[in-house]
Amino acid sequence: MKRGNVSESTEFHLMGLSDNQELQPVLFGVFLSIYLITMFGNLLIILATVFDSNLHTPMYFFISNLSFIDICFTTTTIPKMLVNIQAQVNSISYTGCLTQICFVLAFAGLENGILVMMAYDRFVAICHPLRYTVIMNPKICGVMVLLSFLISILDALLHTLMALHLSFCTKVEIPHFFCELAHILKLACSNILINNILVYLVTSLLGVLPLSGIIYSYTRIISSVLKIPSAAGKYKVFSICASHLVVVILFYGTGFGVYLSSAGTHSSRKSAIASVMYTVVTPMMNPFIYSLRNKDMVSAFKKLISRITTSL
Repeated sequence: MKRGNVSESTEFHLMGLSDNQELQPVLFGVFLSIYLITMFGNLLIILATVFDSNLHTPMYFFISNLSFIDICFTTTTIPKMLVNIQAQVNSISYTGCLTQICFVLAFAGLENGILVMMAYDRFVAICHPLRYTVIMNPKICGVMVLLSFLISILDALLHTLMALHLSFCTKVEIPHFFCELAHILKLACSNILINNILVYLVTSLLGVLPLSGIIYSYTRIISSVLKIPSAAGKYKVFSICASHLVVVILFYGTGFGVYLSSAGTHSSRKSAIASVMYTVVTPMMNPFIYSLRNKDMVSAFKKLISRITTSL
């Protein structure tokens, strides 16, 4: 194939999840439903935490931030996919593709950071309850979120700027429903050694280290819980942490699985289908996971709905 630098007018071709034209209306309906559920569920959590003073705590502050990130995360990928299916086109501009990569990396990094903060919050609450209000004060929580935001943005910009220097073959087809960095690197005709080194280095620093912190936090939490004499006390603590653990397993399990599989296999379409879990399914599931068995959240939802219906 011919090589050449891709200009801003050049288009990439997003091949989507399936080539079967009969499945396109089904995919459109499914992903539109998922997107609407994600938007409504996460927006409901944000409004509940804002208007209910009982939820003005560090844990719900982090949950509301996670909901906002999930809204942004899915908005970065799903609407473009829906437009392409509806218009029966599969193109995305070079600038649009790099922009999408940048936002996906930024919001994935932010979600990673928020999950670490939530694990630390539970660790302090259970292992150091007497110092909780001092350690997890609003100022420190705000600084942690801001720091995570800055790190995620810098990481996303670094990868995007490195991708600007790549040259691509004339036929640029991405076997995915959005522009993902791993697939873009596979399509490059130029040397990607530095890009790969950067990916593995950043994944180790911003992926493995935070996950290690979460594992350490929950190791200490479990150790503390086992020392509680009453079974009711143990159940209460485990029920508080269970929701966060489920989200951590969904996000990290599918995220690492996608990147490990993409590094070891050329089955890009299967990798794209696996990516649906951490980019689409997890943001949709978070509102259900954090609200269904949470009495405070259910109570806040009822107050919010009552407030809305009264004002109408």
